[in-house]
Amino acid sequence: MSIQRLTPTDLEATAVELLGLDQEATGLLSVEGLCASIRRAASLLCPATPRQLVDAVLEVLRALSPDLKRDVVAEALDLVVGVGDLLELRSAESGVRQLYLAPPSYVTVRPGRHLLLGVRPNASPIVDESVVGAPVEYEAHTRFLTLETDNAAASLAAAGLHRMTTEQWARVPREEPASALIERTTRLLSQHQMPGEIQGLEIIDPTTQVQYYIGRWRKLTSRDEGMLVGRRPQAYGAPVWCVLDVAAGIPRAVLDFPVDSSVMPGWDEARHLQAAIDHHRGQPQVFRFRSTGLPDGSRLLDLFAPLPSWAERYITLVGIPMSRSKGALLTYRVPFDAEDSLTGLLSKSLWMTGIKEVQGR
Repeated sequence: MSIQRLTPTDLEATAVELLGLDQEATGLLSVEGLCASIRRAASLLCPATPRQLVDAVLEVLRALSPDLKRDVVAEALDLVVGVGDLLELRSAESGVRQLYLAPPSYVTVRPGRHLLLGVRPNASPIVDESVVGAPVEYEAHTRFLTLETDNAAASLAAAGLHRMTTEQWARVPREEPASALIERTTRLLSQHQMPGEIQGLEIIDPTTQVQYYIGRWRKLTSRDEGMLVGRRPQAYGAPVWCVLDVAAGIPRAVLDFPVDSSVMPGWDEARHLQAAIDHHRGQPQVFRFRSTGLPDGSRLLDLFAPLPSWAERYITLVGIPMSRSKGALLTYRVPFDAEDSLTGLLSKSLWMTGIKEVQGR
């Protein structure tokens, strides 16, 4: 038996193929590659904390890319959780929120086009492509099947996939004024008094530029007052999203998220509330539509802050994730006729404001 020496390039190609991706078109450290690595780790380790999954992926991938940053893998994990491949639930024993495999499912986003969701255990593929008669298509953090409409339902059922309606999957909350969400949160906060300092707490500064999300995070100072969204560390697991009532830089009350859901991640309620706070302060979060320059008239949607997963899911029903535009946190390509409905979602459910495209960007 001969031993073959493999170069790092050879190893990366082998890893990409093992993940079920096209090694000619997809890099191991692309969004597609990172999300596939996370799903594979989850299939072997879950239930697990977010930190455990990120550590497992880093341990493997840093052998090929020593400079791979934890934040990059953590962001990819958030995408996988947000789309619904993993479920975040609180452990009955420890109280720590852990990630579990979501059951293999699909959502028909339009005739013949089906979004795949969930993860099978033990690194098993989401579908047997020989059963469904089509390859899985990977687009950023999402996976799709394109099937003939006549036999699609039977093929997907034969592959062991459960059908979800778009309403069941997206779960967009009812529209309400930003002030109503703030008032409801204020009442809940009043029932969770917890005075004193919290070590390691970080908050979103509501006075900072809404178009620079990363720069909004900082430690509390003695000048901070009122309702603030933040993250506090815990002994085990990822930091906990929370809302605080602060006076002179000292928390008087703390309410952990999620409050209204046992299966949605805490950041859903936190991001929703932050959008309400920004709107209430007269500095609403913003979005931008731009032309792609393509004959089909499609548009690029730029977002400058992370959205609740229900908003991301709604956009995924019509849009395709793209490489982020300069200055944007997220970019999607969407059909021209979807612009009005997406504008309605962002402006009515998240109180955001559209900004004009700047020529040359």
